[in-house]
Amino acid sequence: MSNIRAVRGMNDILPDETPHWRYLERTVSRLLASYGYGEIRLPVVEQTDLFKRSIGEVTDIVEKEMYSFDDRNGESLTLRPEGTAGCVRAAIQQGLLGGPQRLWYAGPMFRYERPQKGRQRQFHQIGVEAFGVASVDMDAELILLSARLWRQLGLVDAVQLQVNSIGSSSARRAYRSALVAYLESHRDALDEDSQRRLHSNPLRILDSKSPQTQAILDGAPALADYLDDEARSDFSRLCDLLQAAGLPYVVNPRLVRGLDYYNKTVFEWVTDRLGAQGTVCAGGRYDNLVEQLGGKATPAVGFAMGMERLVLLMLETGAVESAGQSAADVYAVAVGDAAHREALAAVESLRDHLDDLVIVQHTGGGSFKSQLKKADKSGARVALIWGEDEVRAQTVTVKPLREAAEPGEKSGQLSVPREQLEATLRTVFADQIRQEE
Repeated sequence: MSNIRAVRGMNDILPDETPHWRYLERTVSRLLASYGYGEIRLPVVEQTDLFKRSIGEVTDIVEKEMYSFDDRNGESLTLRPEGTAGCVRAAIQQGLLGGPQRLWYAGPMFRYERPQKGRQRQFHQIGVEAFGVASVDMDAELILLSARLWRQLGLVDAVQLQVNSIGSSSARRAYRSALVAYLESHRDALDEDSQRRLHSNPLRILDSKSPQTQAILDGAPALADYLDDEARSDFSRLCDLLQAAGLPYVVNPRLVRGLDYYNKTVFEWVTDRLGAQGTVCAGGRYDNLVEQLGGKATPAVGFAMGMERLVLLMLETGAVESAGQSAADVYAVAVGDAAHREALAAVESLRDHLDDLVIVQHTGGGSFKSQLKKADKSGARVALIWGEDEVRAQTVTVKPLREAAEPGEKSGQLSVPREQLEATLRTVFADQIRQEE
């Protein structure tokens, strides 16, 4: 019988990887709180109709990529392929839209795609959504917030901001007709995906990765020529705000979003460090989606970041170091029942007062020699030793495992009275223990 394996494209995140994820999550959480964004936690499963109505029934996501199934009552449910629709549904259902509202969320999303580096079938996103403000200064806030995150993560030199405006729904309809008419005359030269999208979702052809299709698009009508005055004015104002803030950007006239609900501002942060999967953060304005899903008309703008890609980018650029499982700071060993009882109680007391340290208690028995080998393998700086002599004398042996001994000392180890153990460790680990206010 073959071993059971994870579903293709749904990967385990192992202990040597999770510290990077936690670092990213902590950094994002602190930053968003400082801007006044509140966290919302959303269901992983929603009604299928939510995504058909929001994303669009003729998008690749709805047509080919969603994990949908009927529950026991015959209701069609879907593992969420993105987070904005669920956040809007929750904001409407829970009455959160009486005024401006800033929200964020994080968690797994699901799309049936071909797995590759930075793109999995279960992937993780952090999403940020701002409701109730129609003016473009909210678009600028979100872009500047994301730029601040790159500075905090050490990624400024690894990403580039691209911006565009896709205008109103009516402007896009007019442009869509002109674009389809132009591309029809070049249909046979388009790549296979673009031919399939020609009448179902032609704006996505602008984002084609095919060099031949991109060459054809050089002669296509320009979306900017179809924007209404309001969209032009808003986009000009956004560019002014970004320039005033000293934030470099590139206007990409072919930048569109793959979801139907976007209008006006769209933006992406892209990198050339991850191969084909170059987008690490993307978003834009979606002023009609709340009303489209049954709420009162409410302007909105947001973005989502791919966590897998950000972690890969942090490792690629050296913003964080690739490392093994978090090392212990202290490893406690004991031989004999009495010693084990004392060690267990003492270690718990240390954890009460030294929660900045990783303190590992040896379990499973064994000789001093075998336990000390495991202590050394754990990466700990210090071993705490309890044996018969220590129990009798009410002391603990503190044995450095990484620093060389001073001349004349026995491996640098100390015999410490039990009541002085905490103070001794505070001295040894003064560089990493938080100072009391």
